[in-house]
Amino acid sequence: MGIDFGLTAEDYNKYRVQYPDELLDRLEVYGVVEKGQSLLDIGTGTGFLAQKFSERELQVTGVDISKELIIEAKKIAEEKGLNIKYVNSTAESLPFKENQFDTVTAAQCWHWFDKEKVLQEINRVLKIDGKLVIIHLDWLPLKENVVAKTEELIISFNPSWSGGGGNGMYPAWLTQVSEAGYREIETFTFDLNVNFSHQAWRGRIRASAGVGASLSDKDVKIFDEKLKSLLEKDFSETLIIPHRVFCLVCSRPYT
Repeated sequence: MGIDFGLTAEDYNKYRVQYPDELLDRLEVYGVVEKGQSLLDIGTGTGFLAQKFSERELQVTGVDISKELIIEAKKIAEEKGLNIKYVNSTAESLPFKENQFDTVTAAQCWHWFDKEKVLQEINRVLKIDGKLVIIHLDWLPLKENVVAKTEELIISFNPSWSGGGGNGMYPAWLTQVSEAGYREIETFTFDLNVNFSHQAWRGRIRASAGVGASLSDKDVKIFDEKLKSLLEKDFSETLIIPHRVFCLVCSRPYT
Protein backbone atom coordinates (compact mmCIF):
# COMPACT_ATOMS: atom_id res chain seq x y z
CA MET A 1 0.00 0.00 0.00
CA GLY A 2 1.55 3.28 -1.14
CA ILE A 3 1.42 5.91 1.59
CA ASP A 4 1.82 9.67 1.07
CA PHE A 5 0.73 11.81 4.00
CA GLY A 6 1.52 14.87 1.93
CA LEU A 7 -1.81 14.23 0.21
CA THR A 8 -3.56 14.79 3.54
CA ALA A 9 -1.55 17.79 4.80
CA GLU A 10 -4.55 20.07 5.38
CA ASP A 11 -6.72 17.46 7.13
CA TYR A 12 -3.64 16.11 8.94
CA ASN A 13 -2.97 19.43 10.62
CA LYS A 14 -6.61 20.33 11.27
CA TYR A 15 -8.03 17.07 12.60
CA ARG A 16 -5.27 14.89 14.04
CA VAL A 17 -5.38 14.60 17.83
CA GLN A 18 -2.95 16.83 19.72
CA TYR A 19 -0.68 15.19 22.31
CA PRO A 20 -1.98 15.92 25.82
CA ASP A 21 -0.02 18.04 28.29
CA GLU A 22 -0.02 15.02 30.59
CA LEU A 23 2.44 13.33 28.23
CA LEU A 24 5.08 16.04 28.66
CA ASP A 25 4.36 16.30 32.37
CA ARG A 26 5.14 12.60 32.74
CA LEU A 27 8.26 12.90 30.59
CA GLU A 28 9.66 15.52 32.97
CA VAL A 29 10.50 12.65 35.34
CA TYR A 30 12.95 11.32 32.75
CA GLY A 31 14.75 14.63 32.30
CA VAL A 32 13.72 15.17 28.69
CA VAL A 33 11.63 18.33 29.07
CA GLU A 34 14.30 20.67 30.41
CA LYS A 35 14.55 24.24 29.16
CA GLY A 36 17.40 24.72 26.68
CA GLN A 37 17.85 21.06 25.81
CA SER A 38 18.30 20.14 22.14
CA LEU A 39 15.59 17.83 20.80
CA LEU A 40 15.17 16.16 17.42
CA ASP A 41 11.65 15.03 16.47
CA ILE A 42 11.82 12.48 13.64
CA GLY A 43 8.73 11.81 11.53
CA THR A 44 7.49 15.15 12.80
CA GLY A 45 4.56 15.49 10.39
CA THR A 46 3.10 18.96 10.85
CA GLY A 47 4.98 19.33 14.12
CA PHE A 48 2.37 18.45 16.75
CA LEU A 49 4.93 17.14 19.24
CA ALA A 50 7.71 19.52 18.18
CA GLN A 51 5.44 22.45 19.03
CA LYS A 52 4.75 21.07 22.51
CA PHE A 53 8.46 20.91 23.33
CA SER A 54 9.19 24.29 21.76
CA GLU A 55 6.49 25.86 23.93
CA ARG A 56 8.46 24.55 26.93
CA GLU A 57 11.58 26.36 25.65
CA LEU A 58 13.59 23.45 24.27
CA GLN A 59 15.69 23.90 21.13
CA VAL A 60 13.66 21.81 18.69
CA THR A 61 14.42 20.42 15.24
CA GLY A 62 11.88 18.39 13.28
CA VAL A 63 12.43 16.16 10.25
CA ASP A 64 9.97 14.45 7.94
CA ILE A 65 10.15 12.70 4.58
CA SER A 66 7.10 14.63 3.30
CA LYS A 67 7.85 18.04 1.82
CA GLU A 68 4.17 18.99 2.06
CA LEU A 69 4.02 18.26 5.79
CA ILE A 70 7.23 20.20 6.43
CA ILE A 71 5.80 23.20 4.57
CA GLU A 72 2.69 23.00 6.77
CA ALA A 73 4.81 22.61 9.92
CA LYS A 74 6.87 25.70 9.08
CA LYS A 75 3.71 27.72 8.47
CA ILE A 76 2.21 26.69 11.83
CA ALA A 77 5.43 27.45 13.74
CA GLU A 78 5.58 30.91 12.19
CA GLU A 79 1.93 31.59 13.05
CA LYS A 80 2.54 30.52 16.66
CA GLY A 81 5.83 32.38 16.96
CA LEU A 82 7.78 29.20 17.71
CA ASN A 83 11.47 28.88 16.87
CA ILE A 84 11.56 25.36 15.39
CA LYS A 85 13.96 24.25 12.68
CA TYR A 86 12.30 21.92 10.15
CA VAL A 87 14.21 19.77 7.68
CA ASN A 88 12.97 17.54 4.86
CA SER A 89 14.81 14.24 5.46
CA THR A 90 14.39 10.54 6.03
CA ALA A 91 14.92 9.27 9.57
CA GLU A 92 17.31 6.60 8.30
CA SER A 93 19.80 9.16 6.94
CA LEU A 94 19.80 12.24 9.16
CA PRO A 95 21.68 15.36 7.99
CA PHE A 96 23.20 16.11 11.39
CA LYS A 97 26.59 15.71 13.01
CA GLU A 98 27.39 13.17 15.73
CA ASN A 99 26.45 13.72 19.39
CA GLN A 100 24.26 16.75 18.64
CA PHE A 101 20.97 16.15 20.49
CA ASP A 102 19.98 15.58 24.11
CA THR A 103 16.79 13.78 23.05
CA VAL A 104 15.32 12.17 19.95
CA THR A 105 11.55 11.70 19.81
CA ALA A 106 9.50 9.61 17.39
CA ALA A 107 5.74 10.05 17.70
CA GLN A 108 3.11 8.23 15.67
CA CYS A 109 5.71 7.13 13.13
CA TRP A 110 7.87 4.29 14.47
CA HIS A 111 6.09 1.63 12.38
CA TRP A 112 7.14 3.36 9.14
CA PHE A 113 10.91 3.14 9.76
CA ASP A 114 13.65 0.65 8.96
CA LYS A 115 14.28 -0.03 12.64
CA GLU A 116 17.89 -1.18 12.38
CA LYS A 117 18.97 1.81 10.30
CA VAL A 118 17.03 4.40 12.26
CA LEU A 119 18.30 3.14 15.62
CA GLN A 120 21.87 3.40 14.33
CA GLU A 121 21.24 6.96 13.17
CA ILE A 122 19.63 7.95 16.46
CA ASN A 123 22.62 6.50 18.31
CA ARG A 124 24.92 8.57 16.10
CA VAL A 125 23.19 11.93 16.59
CA LEU A 126 22.43 11.56 20.32
CA LYS A 127 24.81 12.90 22.93
CA ILE A 128 26.57 10.31 25.09
CA ASP A 129 23.89 10.45 27.80
CA GLY A 130 21.03 11.21 25.40
CA LYS A 131 17.59 9.61 25.39
CA LEU A 132 15.23 8.17 22.82
CA VAL A 133 11.47 8.60 23.33
CA ILE A 134 8.99 6.65 21.17
CA ILE A 135 5.32 7.57 21.44
CA HIS A 136 2.03 6.39 19.99
CA LEU A 137 -1.44 7.85 20.53
CA ASP A 138 -4.05 5.43 19.20
CA TRP A 139 -7.81 5.37 18.88
CA LEU A 140 -9.26 2.19 20.40
CA PRO A 141 -11.70 0.00 18.45
CA LEU A 142 -13.98 -1.39 21.14
CA LYS A 143 -16.94 -3.66 20.41
CA GLU A 144 -19.48 -1.86 18.20
CA ASN A 145 -18.05 1.59 18.94
CA VAL A 146 -17.62 4.23 16.23
CA VAL A 147 -13.93 3.35 15.84
CA ALA A 148 -14.66 -0.32 15.14
CA LYS A 149 -17.38 0.60 12.63
CA THR A 150 -15.08 3.11 10.94
CA GLU A 151 -12.28 0.56 10.66
CA GLU A 152 -14.68 -1.89 9.02
CA LEU A 153 -15.52 0.77 6.45
CA ILE A 154 -11.85 1.54 5.79
CA ILE A 155 -11.10 -2.13 5.14
CA SER A 156 -14.03 -2.37 2.72
CA PHE A 157 -12.34 0.34 0.63
CA ASN A 158 -8.73 -0.61 1.33
CA PRO A 159 -8.30 -4.35 2.13
CA SER A 160 -4.51 -3.99 2.32
CA TRP A 161 -4.74 -1.52 5.21
CA SER A 162 -3.26 -3.13 8.32
CA GLY A 163 -3.71 -0.31 10.82
CA GLY A 164 -6.91 -1.52 12.46
CA GLY A 165 -7.72 -3.70 15.43
CA GLY A 166 -4.98 -2.35 17.68
CA ASN A 167 -4.94 -2.06 21.47
CA GLY A 168 -2.44 0.79 21.71
CA MET A 169 0.31 -1.36 23.27
CA TYR A 170 3.72 -1.97 21.61
CA PRO A 171 5.83 -4.55 23.47
CA ALA A 172 7.88 -5.23 20.33
CA TRP A 173 9.50 -1.81 20.71
CA LEU A 174 11.24 -2.96 23.89
CA THR A 175 12.85 -5.86 22.04
CA GLN A 176 13.93 -3.62 19.16
CA VAL A 177 15.69 -1.02 21.29
CA SER A 178 17.17 -3.63 23.63
CA GLU A 179 18.70 -5.62 20.78
CA ALA A 180 20.19 -2.37 19.45
CA GLY A 181 21.97 -1.80 22.77
CA TYR A 182 19.75 0.90 24.25
CA ARG A 183 19.48 0.78 28.03
CA GLU A 184 17.46 2.00 31.01
CA ILE A 185 14.32 1.06 29.09
CA GLU A 186 11.03 2.12 30.66
CA THR A 187 7.45 2.49 29.44
CA PHE A 188 4.28 4.13 30.61
CA THR A 189 0.73 4.27 29.28
CA PHE A 190 -2.48 6.13 30.01
CA ASP A 191 -5.92 6.43 28.44
CA LEU A 192 -7.97 9.47 27.52
CA ASN A 193 -11.24 10.25 25.77
CA VAL A 194 -11.30 12.74 22.91
CA ASN A 195 -14.51 14.42 21.74
CA PHE A 196 -15.14 14.71 18.01
CA SER A 197 -17.97 16.19 16.00
CA HIS A 198 -19.03 14.17 12.96
CA GLN A 199 -17.15 16.61 10.73
CA ALA A 200 -13.97 16.36 12.81
CA TRP A 201 -14.05 12.56 12.89
CA ARG A 202 -14.46 12.44 9.11
CA GLY A 203 -11.50 14.78 8.78
CA ARG A 204 -9.43 12.67 11.16
CA ILE A 205 -10.16 9.55 9.12
CA ARG A 206 -9.40 11.28 5.82
CA ALA A 207 -6.00 12.09 7.33
CA SER A 208 -5.26 8.42 8.06
CA ALA A 209 -2.94 6.07 6.19
CA GLY A 210 -5.80 3.84 5.08
CA VAL A 211 -7.82 6.64 3.47
CA GLY A 212 -6.44 10.03 2.42
CA ALA A 213 -2.80 8.93 2.30
CA SER A 214 -3.42 5.93 0.04
CA LEU A 215 -6.79 6.06 -1.77
CA SER A 216 -7.51 8.02 -4.95
CA ASP A 217 -9.25 11.38 -4.65
CA LYS A 218 -12.40 9.81 -6.09
CA ASP A 219 -12.40 6.96 -3.56
CA VAL A 220 -11.70 9.34 -0.67
CA LYS A 221 -14.81 11.34 -1.58
CA ILE A 222 -16.96 8.20 -1.87
CA PHE A 223 -15.58 6.89 1.42
CA ASP A 224 -16.23 10.19 3.15
CA GLU A 225 -19.87 10.20 2.05
CA LYS A 226 -20.37 6.65 3.30
CA LEU A 227 -18.79 7.52 6.65
CA LYS A 228 -21.00 10.61 6.86
CA SER A 229 -24.10 8.44 6.34
CA LEU A 230 -22.91 5.88 8.90
CA LEU A 231 -22.36 8.55 11.55
CA GLU A 232 -25.70 10.26 10.93
CA LYS A 233 -27.55 6.93 11.07
CA ASP A 234 -25.96 5.28 14.11
CA PHE A 235 -24.18 7.86 16.29
CA SER A 236 -24.90 11.09 18.16
CA GLU A 237 -23.33 14.35 16.98
CA THR A 238 -20.77 14.34 19.80
CA LEU A 239 -18.51 11.30 19.47
CA ILE A 240 -16.45 10.21 22.46
CA ILE A 241 -13.42 8.41 21.05
CA PRO A 242 -11.27 6.38 23.48
CA HIS A 243 -7.51 6.76 22.95
CA ARG A 244 -4.40 5.28 24.55
CA VAL A 245 -0.94 6.84 24.88
CA PHE A 246 1.97 4.40 24.94
CA CYS A 247 5.46 5.77 25.56
CA LEU A 248 8.89 4.15 25.68
CA VAL A 249 11.92 5.99 27.09
CA CYS A 250 15.47 4.65 26.92
CA SER A 251 19.07 5.83 27.02
CA ARG A 252 21.64 5.78 24.25
CA PRO A 253 23.93 2.72 24.07
CA TYR A 254 27.30 3.03 25.77
CA THR A 255 29.07 2.47 22.47
